[in-house]
Amino acid sequence: MGLLDGLKRILGTKAEADATRDADPEDLFGMSTAYITMEAELGYAPTGDAALCFADVDNTDFQDAMDEVEAILAAGEVETGTTADFTTDDHGYQWIVLHDDEFEDLVTSIHFAADTLIEARYGSRLLAAVFAFEDERSGQLVYWVYSFRRGRYYPFAPDEHESHERDSSAEFKLDSNLDGELAVESDTEYWYPLWPDRPGEHPWE
Repeated sequence: MGLLDGLKRILGTKAEADATRDADPEDLFGMSTAYITMEAELGYAPTGDAALCFADVDNTDFQDAMDEVEAILAAGEVETGTTADFTTDDHGYQWIVLHDDEFEDLVTSIHFAADTLIEARYGSRLLAAVFAFEDERSGQLVYWVYSFRRGRYYPFAPDEHESHERDSSAEFKLDSNLDGELAVESDTEYWYPLWPDRPGEHPWE
């Protein structure tokens, strides 16, 4: 199974068919408290980055919805300082990448973008929201990923030295400490890795 096929299977139609809980954009606000636990108890500080991944739709109605997202995020930058980049990865998926040192502003902006697409009836195109953290001691990057098709979070800790290797011990540490504070996916089959192009980079880079 190729990377693209795997993404479609785990974050796509199979995940939706197997889901036991509907996705709810309000789940994203769970990160507003979880990040405090990540830093205070586990030593993982927010990097100031978060991203929304979705599949594009080639029609004017979808573009209108995206224009609305872009316009309001641009207007919000004046108030919150949250900056947004819009990019496409090598597999054709779209990313809205947000940057802000205030973590709660990142959560609010991710929620707004997702909710706008849902209100425009494009919720089925949403794949994942991704929140980045860094180990304050080692510099290792780890992520909490919210799967819109499963309606749950899961941890992802890519190995900082080896391509397409993951740090399972870090992932299970995050799972054991945040399960209950976040709606964590219990089936590890759906802990799908969003590999960066190179170790030490973010999945959207």
